[in-house]
Amino acid sequence: MRNPVGGHVPVAGGLAKVGLPYAREMGAEAVQVFVANPRGWATPVGDPVQDERFREECAARSVPAYVHAPYLINFGSHTEATVEKSVLSLRHSLRRAREIGALGVVVHTGSATGGRPREQALAQVRTHMRPLLDELTHDDDPYLLLESTAGQGFSLCSRTWDFGPYFEALDAHPRLGVCLDTCHIYAAGHDLAGPAGMRRTLDLLVETVGEGRLKLIHANDSKDVVGAHKDRHENIGSGHIGEEPFRELFRHPATAGVPLIIETPGGKEGHAADVARLKGLRDTD
Repeated sequence: MRNPVGGHVPVAGGLAKVGLPYAREMGAEAVQVFVANPRGWATPVGDPVQDERFREECAARSVPAYVHAPYLINFGSHTEATVEKSVLSLRHSLRRAREIGALGVVVHTGSATGGRPREQALAQVRTHMRPLLDELTHDDDPYLLLESTAGQGFSLCSRTWDFGPYFEALDAHPRLGVCLDTCHIYAAGHDLAGPAGMRRTLDLLVETVGEGRLKLIHANDSKDVVGAHKDRHENIGSGHIGEEPFRELFRHPATAGVPLIIETPGGKEGHAADVARLKGLRDTD
């Protein structure tokens, strides 16, 4: 499929029992889940029965699955305890991803806290995140997908070219990839809605990290204007990005085969409408 389109699904009550019916009802061709509280440090053991059902049904329906790591993770933190917990949390997400057959784990790229220079924070990323990549030695291990932020505070990665130093810190490891969030990159200052804005942004990303590194797209419109540095998602076509840049996204060579995941407002009905809207943009020339 040129681009499977799906969404982030709730899993409280059972990964397969709750998540998969929700995915079917929204018409999802790809899914993303949390395997832990996204706003906590807990590393819960999965339910093997739910894991197997989830893995088998996704495989049977050819639905690629992804895990989103908890939001608290920050390898650039000046607090030692936060970095230690970040290591444990991300290792847990990577392990759980393999157990449920997920293709990738999305992690936010974090920020340099405590007033330290970016170089020091990136050195810390190398020290603590690089070994986790080296642990990905199985054929069915997931990719680690870096998701840039909207550019708030002292973000380590918000513009396309910021992925360069981040990849360099991690030696461009073969299991390293990018999750591009359209709302984040727009909020950070890339005018996707301008003339050929999406194409130029994707060109810049490929120039920075190389071909084949874009593994997942978070397809979200933006409630705020370009460069606002605000991470506020809107339904597709209802925000400042609009529909046309998403049509342009589907036509770019860098997105060939890359799944799209929506993280938009509106509950199940809103999600189903956004999935349908993106499929319509994908399937019309």
